[in-house]
Amino acid sequence: MKDSDLRFAKLLVLVNAAVPATLLGWDAWQHRLGANPVNFAILTTGMLALIFLLLTLLVTPLRKITGLNWLIFSRRTLGLYAFFYASLHFLIFFSLDRGCSVSGTFFEMVKRKYLMVGITGLLVMVPLAVTSTNAMIKRLGGKRWRALHRLAYVAAIAGVIHYYMQVKADVRQPLAFAAVLAVLLGYRLVDYWHRPKSAPPATAKPKVAA
Repeated sequence: MKDSDLRFAKLLVLVNAAVPATLLGWDAWQHRLGANPVNFAILTTGMLALIFLLLTLLVTPLRKITGLNWLIFSRRTLGLYAFFYASLHFLIFFSLDRGCSVSGTFFEMVKRKYLMVGITGLLVMVPLAVTSTNAMIKRLGGKRWRALHRLAYVAAIAGVIHYYMQVKADVRQPLAFAAVLAVLLGYRLVDYWHRPKSAPPATAKPKVAA
């Protein structure tokens, strides 16, 4: 892929990933978020966070299946947008639903277990966002960086569970997210099992005295 094409693709992902937030902000400005705008904004940003988390996890299997290695560039952008929407999800809840009350937010989280699961997912995304730069990758080293970024699996699982627990009646949508996540994680397990195992280092045979 040409450098100019890659730069355009990066810009395309960056701009399009911001479209949902832009539309949500515009609809909020125009008072078009329905009868309960705060609840609508919370649900929408939470859904977007989960979608972008799953898109982030989709990049690696899609790259390996298609052989299009240039797709890897989008993983960081999608992951950062997942963190952005998850943070926005919490901030709207904290500021508009809980009135910026730390104690009120804490007691609400204790009372509603799905909120504890959700905040766990957000917290494990913090080190992923902080270490997403090239400098941090170099500082940590590739092996440690990859091990740390497996927390993305934890964040996605927590997000799906949070959504499932929050829904009171129709659970079809959270179950659909769970099915997609199961496929993405299942692919990684199968890929791991089928990787060629490195042979153990050969040991020198002791010499027999003549």
